[in-house]
Amino acid sequence: MYAATVGGHRYTFDSLATLLGVASPERSGDQLAGCAAHSDAERAAAQRALSEVPLTRFLTEDVVDRDADDVTRLILADHDRAAFAPVSGLSVGGLRDWLLSTCVRPDAAQVLTALAPGLTPEMAAAVSKLMTIGDMIAVSSALRVVTAFRSTIGLPGTLATRLQPNDPTDDPTAVAAETLDGLLMGSGDAVIGVNPASDSPGTVRALLDALDDMRSGAQIPTQTCVLTHITTTIDLMDAGAPVDLAFQSIAGTQAANDGFGVNLAMLNEASAAGAELARGTVGDNMMYFETGQGSALSSGGHLGVGGRPVDQQTLEVRAYGLARHYRPLLLNTVVGFIGPEYLYDGRQIIRAGIEDNFCGRLLGVPMGVDVCYTNHAEAGPDDMSTLLTLLVAARTGYVICVPGTDDIMLGYQSLSFHDVLAARRVAGLRPAPEFEAWLEAVGLMGRDGGILDVGTTGPAITALAHGPMAALAGGSLVG
Repeated sequence: MYAATVGGHRYTFDSLATLLGVASPERSGDQLAGCAAHSDAERAAAQRALSEVPLTRFLTEDVVDRDADDVTRLILADHDRAAFAPVSGLSVGGLRDWLLSTCVRPDAAQVLTALAPGLTPEMAAAVSKLMTIGDMIAVSSALRVVTAFRSTIGLPGTLATRLQPNDPTDDPTAVAAETLDGLLMGSGDAVIGVNPASDSPGTVRALLDALDDMRSGAQIPTQTCVLTHITTTIDLMDAGAPVDLAFQSIAGTQAANDGFGVNLAMLNEASAAGAELARGTVGDNMMYFETGQGSALSSGGHLGVGGRPVDQQTLEVRAYGLARHYRPLLLNTVVGFIGPEYLYDGRQIIRAGIEDNFCGRLLGVPMGVDVCYTNHAEAGPDDMSTLLTLLVAARTGYVICVPGTDDIMLGYQSLSFHDVLAARRVAGLRPAPEFEAWLEAVGLMGRDGGILDVGTTGPAITALAHGPMAALAGGSLVG
């Protein structure tokens, strides 16, 4: 039992799961699940009670029952008690103070990196509920999470992008045109990743072959991915397809992952198969995960100990704990993609995006964010610009970009290639170093880091549009 008094009223909370839910900042998904605070006073009481919970309590009281959930068991098995030692005597409130005092030290990156395997997802989620957006940015910006395959993601002074050339008919010409558009504006250093409209293995194989031909033909130091189910990717790897990254959407409970049709054995198999291919040139991180607050609730997999609903942010961070086990190259949270039923408006989306980035990086996970919203959410372009600016300050590893902000296949709004060019310029950030060297070599980037206007007939676009891109499209992309 947990309790605190606010305004002369004593509030009680019967479990850690209940306490975490009531302490969460307001969001529509928790109200839908029935675990949100009923008033600001009750939320303040829960946050006060949560601040006094010893961190060791999270190792003995489950939020999601370890006897019934393989994600909980994996998280506990991976917990590093030696790394936990520096903060093992602290409460959640004490951890908040420790993080804020540590992040200003000259050796903050080393100290926080060493701590990461000692924190469980529930500890990270709990401390975030006591922090403002500014607090989380201060700590997140001091963290360093670096991964690599053909390009290196997360180095200080860089902001990478996933180039997302989706097409509702999986038309190779459209995919090629969108890819060319993105490359000409310096996007694609994290991954060139297509969400296929079809789950057909034949379609996925054709896109994998085409993207790999384009990448290798233009000698682009990046990785490609077709975001299909992990079992399809495993079969295609067995068949000799050019798979760089093994992708899968995951969630923070076994029940929610059952809803995705995925389990730990499948992830183990994909990770082992990808390692055997060894297609990376500067690193061996080859798993790619996607998550999003509300995914567990949307599949009915959000219940914890005693059948109590667990708040969506804690479940989201548990997904990062699962991902961490597989040393991924990338993890992106699609922060506003699932809709206003889970994150109602721009205010909730912005807070969630910063929470996700902070908690993932605190756990040592290479975070990226799809800064996005669905067309029926109470959000707009200004909210996305605000979130992108805050994420740049928080040193997120990468963001997702589509042509003109409108993903015509998935039917939602994300960032444009132009948005990232502006963010890099304002913050003085560069692409991943291998990708930047390629941009310079093909005449697309100036010495000041700016993207050059090469027109439609310059040597760079001619080489791309009439060469590897034309092969992908089945003909020239420009006249």
